[in-house]
Amino acid sequence: MRGWTEHEGLAVALDCESVDTDQLIPARFMVTPRSEGYGRFLLNDLRYDPRGAPIADFPLNRHPEASILVSRRNFGSGSSREAAVYALVDFGFRVVVAPSFGDIFASNAVNNGLLPARVESVDEILHALDSGTLPAKADLESQSVTVGGITRSFQIDPAWREKLIKGWDDIDLTMARRQQIAAFRATRAEAAPWAFTNEQGNT
Repeated sequence: MRGWTEHEGLAVALDCESVDTDQLIPARFMVTPRSEGYGRFLLNDLRYDPRGAPIADFPLNRHPEASILVSRRNFGSGSSREAAVYALVDFGFRVVVAPSFGDIFASNAVNNGLLPARVESVDEILHALDSGTLPAKADLESQSVTVGGITRSFQIDPAWREKLIKGWDDIDLTMARRQQIAAFRATRAEAAPWAFTNEQGNT
């Protein structure tokens, strides 16, 4: 995963609350190998009619070039399926802006280089996007997102921010703190030797 500090692209609105992971990618598509790409399944039941034809006025069908998605609260709620994040990333999104996210979805997003930018209020941004797309920028250093002329700060866990900037996964983040972990282990081994196993396997 490549790290990044800024992303510039077009923002598009999905003016819905509680977009859950089953909507992001219905379970019936998860038998497809990830190597074939999940972007075509993103929001399938909203993007296509029952005959499989694209719904012309659906925002993602009108603006497939967008890479920043703005939505409402509770985005990514529901099941823990990581495939929901795969679908967004494979479609081309790098940032999702919303007032709140499902906890597991947000964690999965960061592990795949997708920024879940938690912005307190998105009403003004959604109103500005009502007619289509606008140039937008997300900045991890300043923790801000700008859509058109509207700038808002976003909240993100500091460890998640570090992972996105450096392109790290959970293992990379742990290894970066191996000296602190070793020091803590040594201190604990002195204070509670019975809790540690020696080289012979005895306690």
